[in-house]
Amino acid sequence: MKDFSDIWGFLREEALPPGVLHIVATPIGNLEDITLRALRVLAGAELIAAEDTRRTGLLLKAYGLKKPMVSCFAHNEEAQSRRIVSALAEGKAVALVSDAGLPGISDPGARLVRQALQAGIEISVIPGPSAGLTALAASGLDTEAFAFGGFIPRDGKGRKAWLERFGSFAGTLIVYESPRRLEATLLMLMEAWGDRKCCVARELTKRYEEFIRGSLSEVHGRLSGAGGVKGEIVLILEGRPFPDREKLSREEASARGEELVAEGLGIKEASRRLAEESGISAKECYAMLTKASEDAKMS
Repeated sequence: MKDFSDIWGFLREEALPPGVLHIVATPIGNLEDITLRALRVLAGAELIAAEDTRRTGLLLKAYGLKKPMVSCFAHNEEAQSRRIVSALAEGKAVALVSDAGLPGISDPGARLVRQALQAGIEISVIPGPSAGLTALAASGLDTEAFAFGGFIPRDGKGRKAWLERFGSFAGTLIVYESPRRLEATLLMLMEAWGDRKCCVARELTKRYEEFIRGSLSEVHGRLSGAGGVKGEIVLILEGRPFPDREKLSREEASARGEELVAEGLGIKEASRRLAEESGISAKECYAMLTKASEDAKMS
């Protein structure tokens, strides 16, 4: 591991404001990705709340830092949050870090932030590396609109709800996945949503960083032929494809809209569905269905 301790010749340590919880993003792989501001905050913190104190200890050691730490991970976060909030209330400057990336984003930290806000504690975020956005930027897929799906639930009921929630989203989807489950997940998504484009990003910013791009079936075939995949995984998925413009005529769209309303959908939801199916704008569909409803009342 590289030794960056001499960097302090270029930095000036500053005291942090008392009683503030600093959410600090840390490198997702390459230790050189930490920001100067993050280093200043870690140097000035009186206490560091870490997902894994051993892993954070390696980061601190690389930059010549030694700080009091307390663990704050998924299974003890509720109890530890109360202790950390007490320390903040006493005026201590606390830095919150996860193993990699930004705390609270599919990592511990969200419950601590909620408790701190309830106690009137000021929150400061020190932005930095993000595995999801790093993978998205290199995926080659649409970046205009995207959603973060986190980890796909393992239980059947949760997985079904997750698929329903994100399946109709037209933007790009960011998903975290275990390498052991990746191949099964690719097949499951292909079966549920069709053979969409995707990008598997693994070991981001590390020595064996790799991007595997193609359709779900193509990527699955490559991984199966290679005997699977190892390392930390981010999966980027193409959103639900937009329909071809004017896929239905006005007469066909009007009839389909009436069917949707008859099925019990409100005009707003029916308009959204009709726009997806017809290629006609949602605004036009709404006007069409509203007029049809008014005409029906008058007849």
